Amino acid sequence: MSAKEQLQIPAAAQRDPRSLEVLRVWIAEQDQHIALAFGMWEDPADWGTLLADLARHIANAHAEQDRHVNTDDFLDRLREGFDHDLDGSGEEGDPN
Repeated sequence: MSAKEQLQIPAAAQRDPRSLEVLRVWIAEQDQHIALAFGMWEDPADWGTLLADLARHIANAHAEQDRHVNTDDFLDRLREGFDHDLDGSGEEGDPN
């Protein structure tokens, strides 16, 4: 992966000397690959907050790119895929 293909570090993270990277996700060799930092939270609910915030960012980004995307509908469908995969009902990444 070249430097031009990497996502930019947010300005706030660059300014804050106490910032830390928590998660990186790649799609490679037809699968997800993850680098994860942990140990900053004791309560698993804090990870749930991170995932909920991430879901909202994803929905908002899609709505910004396509004015036909309704963020609430997008989040409902995202939640369906999340719940389906998390409860083991299907293949990873396949909410159908």
